[in-house]
Amino acid sequence: MKALLLAGGLTAPLAATAQQQALSKVWVADNGNGTYKNPVINADYSDPDAIRVGNDFYMISSSFNMSPGLPILHSKDLVNWTLIGHALQRQIPFEHFSKVQHGNGVWAPAIRYHRNEFYIYYPDPDFGIYMTKASSIKGPWSDPVLVAPGSGLIDPCPYWDTDGKAYLVHAYAGSRAGIKSLIVLKRMNAEGTKVLDGGTIVFDGHNQDPTLEGPKMHKRNGYYYILAPAGGVSTGWQLALRSKNIYGPYERKVVMDQGSSAVNGPHQGAWVNTAAGEDWFLHFQDKDAYGRVVHLQPMKWVNDWPVIGEDKDGDGKGTPVSVYKKPATGAAQPKATPGDSDEFDGLQAGLQWQWQANPSAYWSHSNMSEGVLRLFAIRMADSSRNLWNVPNLLLQKFPADAFTATAKLRFRPRQEGDRAGLVILGVDYAQLSLVMKDSVVYLEQGINIQADKGKKEMFKTIGKAAGRDIWLRVSVAPGAICKFSYSDNGKDYTDIPGSFTARPGRWVGAKVGLFAVGTMRTNDAGWVDADWFRIE
Repeated sequence: MKALLLAGGLTAPLAATAQQQALSKVWVADNGNGTYKNPVINADYSDPDAIRVGNDFYMISSSFNMSPGLPILHSKDLVNWTLIGHALQRQIPFEHFSKVQHGNGVWAPAIRYHRNEFYIYYPDPDFGIYMTKASSIKGPWSDPVLVAPGSGLIDPCPYWDTDGKAYLVHAYAGSRAGIKSLIVLKRMNAEGTKVLDGGTIVFDGHNQDPTLEGPKMHKRNGYYYILAPAGGVSTGWQLALRSKNIYGPYERKVVMDQGSSAVNGPHQGAWVNTAAGEDWFLHFQDKDAYGRVVHLQPMKWVNDWPVIGEDKDGDGKGTPVSVYKKPATGAAQPKATPGDSDEFDGLQAGLQWQWQANPSAYWSHSNMSEGVLRLFAIRMADSSRNLWNVPNLLLQKFPADAFTATAKLRFRPRQEGDRAGLVILGVDYAQLSLVMKDSVVYLEQGINIQADKGKKEMFKTIGKAAGRDIWLRVSVAPGAICKFSYSDNGKDYTDIPGSFTARPGRWVGAKVGLFAVGTMRTNDAGWVDADWFRIE
């Protein structure tokens, strides 16, 4: 777990472990016949931005309060993606993000390659726009620099023009700035480390494009382009703005919307091209409890306007595709997916795991001699009425519409109230856990409706734990319907009556994972050893 558990610094090298290379058993976008299906990543990698460097594609996404943050994915063909690391091992300000900050932190970022360096610009809506850079995608990444301080500044994208001038385009969050649906352009210094002026509004979306945000700036055939989403996360459309002058005036055109497809709100993402000259667009779709998943659309240019998706009626506006031929990127690539299952056999847990806040080194460690991940039952803060605001939950994204997650655990409590188990977390949550009461270990199910409102969890005792090891399982069906079960031998599972419908968190999909917590003050904590965690 070394890559996840740094107590200080932000520059740990990125390393993919063997677990990340295992192919998902629940969602593979590559059909194996020269075509792919959408979404290319059926998990909550929201607000994607991507670039091509040589024959490699790199994609990043927002990560909000989760740590490590700013996930980095790699692909050779835009279809088969692997998670290779994170640009932020911990978020700044460190103390602020040592507490759970649901919905805050890293919003929609941008990645660019300039003068042989990778640049990532990301917004924190409460502090401003930051930049971190590295000479290698594997890091080390520099400590973030506050390029543009201020509340409500979001969704930045840098642009270095052919005359050497540097610019930053961004939007505003109405919740902080008191205004939204505006795109502003600011001059930056050549190093891209600070803005030089207060900015100029280059487009106002209030009349036709409410909730205009997420701008990405490009230049082609003498036109400056700002590609931006509008209309809202789950209901919006993709907009293209163009002008011969970087400050405008900008013409507008809707270049993709849902149309007759089943893909709601298709927008916000990245225009990339292949070495062979093909154009493609990566964007998200909001799927409620499943988060914002990543789609890949063909893209072409007609009369110097982009057309994204399939334009079946010739009006210059595309709709999303469900199945399409793969990009022409040379030799066929092996199927690949971001990691989900984890055997916990190495120095690091899988890169898919994240904490709810900046971690402390004593939360967990990889016990290689036993081949387990040990999570310590850290005492919950007095202010935590439930698991919603507990920082030391180890979570990952839902990997598909339907899946089963099973964990083999061994519980070693020390104090009354020590608890550890499997959790589905959103604004509502459900968990199946072992807890020590009156020196006896029981199996309990807990459900909390409106956990984000501070509601208390309701528990149901299933019975006494039968042995040293236990297998806990949750099966998720389409519609995010979750059913829990358990086993004393890893073969025969007992279903727990009833079901739980997962709900998203704050700006993120529901998550699945492991936890260990305590309730009493002690000079040493109990723990749970996770032998493995498998998605099937």
